[in-house]
Amino acid sequence: MKYENSKSAILIFLILVSIVLTWNLWTYQPNFDMMENYDYVAEVTLKEKQELQEIISPDLALFHHNGQHYGTTNAVDLDKMMDSLRKWSFYDITNYSDQVEDIKELVHGNGNAEIVFPADVPIEIYRSVLKFEEKRIPAFNFNRIVINVENSEKGNGTVYFISSDYQNVYRSHISPDLLNDFNRDFFKNAGQYQRYFAFEPTEQRTVFIPDGKLEMMEYTYLPVILNSEAFKEALFSDPSFVQRGTISNGEEYSDVSSKMTINNNTNMLHYVNPNVESNYVDNSYDLLMRSIDFINGHGGWTDPYRYVAIDVKRKSVKFRLYSVDGYPVFNESGMSEIQEVWGRDEITKYVRPNIALELPLTAEMVNVTLPSGSEALEYLKSRKSFKPELLEQLVLGYRMARNTDENKLILLEPAWFYRYNQSWGQITKEDLGGLLHGLE
Repeated sequence: MKYENSKSAILIFLILVSIVLTWNLWTYQPNFDMMENYDYVAEVTLKEKQELQEIISPDLALFHHNGQHYGTTNAVDLDKMMDSLRKWSFYDITNYSDQVEDIKELVHGNGNAEIVFPADVPIEIYRSVLKFEEKRIPAFNFNRIVINVENSEKGNGTVYFISSDYQNVYRSHISPDLLNDFNRDFFKNAGQYQRYFAFEPTEQRTVFIPDGKLEMMEYTYLPVILNSEAFKEALFSDPSFVQRGTISNGEEYSDVSSKMTINNNTNMLHYVNPNVESNYVDNSYDLLMRSIDFINGHGGWTDPYRYVAIDVKRKSVKFRLYSVDGYPVFNESGMSEIQEVWGRDEITKYVRPNIALELPLTAEMVNVTLPSGSEALEYLKSRKSFKPELLEQLVLGYRMARNTDENKLILLEPAWFYRYNQSWGQITKEDLGGLLHGLE
């Protein structure tokens, strides 16, 4: 009898416990205030993310109008043109390479406009910038968009996408109304832009150079030093295992496989991860997209950088700093560039400046008149070792340098720059009687 009573008591107890637990489960409300106050690792960002069209953008527009050549590198002008193109709808895209009879006439002929990018762009990546009617289009790279303003086919506007080596030519069409708008807004007003002249180093290639005396602004900046700890959090897979040490002229962060070095004299950051598997070749789309996403992931666009070079075999992508008015910036130590080298799934090398040009000293701005493009070209041609066929570009830009009086200040000095045999060189006003300075 006592045994039966014990079993009943235990059973009643278990039922009561079950009821209490069930009630607590139904009525439980988590304390969100406590959770929100709990420490956690936030996403590391130095600056805001950038849109694709801000990173992959043209740096020159050319207009071949009434037998003359005009052009602009002005960032505002180019943004207006690209805003117009982003509203277009491209259709009927076909490979036109085998039908080209005269590539120079197709690209630079009278009545054409060229929008030129610093490097080849995979069309797959630019589908998010431009609109295409077809869901599937051919895969190709281009570095210029040629708009046939005055000589398009009847009933259609014709636009060409052309690669930097002129080997790939793809033709597309747009509505004639859109072409008329571009003619009214930009092409008919080509005379307001800088005049250019043509130099033909080879039968296949023409280099367009700004003509006449040119004025540019010289800038002085007080640079902002970027947070080294933020880079550590962004670059290392487990920052808690990273050791920090002081080295000559800077600091060093390392774990078992990676190392980040910051040189305070050159203001350069070098990150290497040599253990990453490297025997893998991306296509240009994957490589470029991965490189942009990587920098966006930690807000690394600390200044207006643009995509300027890609090497699929070496798995390397380069971005260059541009001035507020749209000129490329060069520096002998690489302080105006961001370079990435990739392995299979991880970055193996990341080289960039650890400063940002956020504080321009307006009182120090100076207007500078530069020698003409004709003078710069004649200087190059006068050199005994100069081979015209190796000249690829001759452009205006800025040399980034330190103020010799105050080492903390950064100067952007206007100068002529030329791309020769795939490398950049500089001509300054003083150099028009002296030696050229080579750049990486």
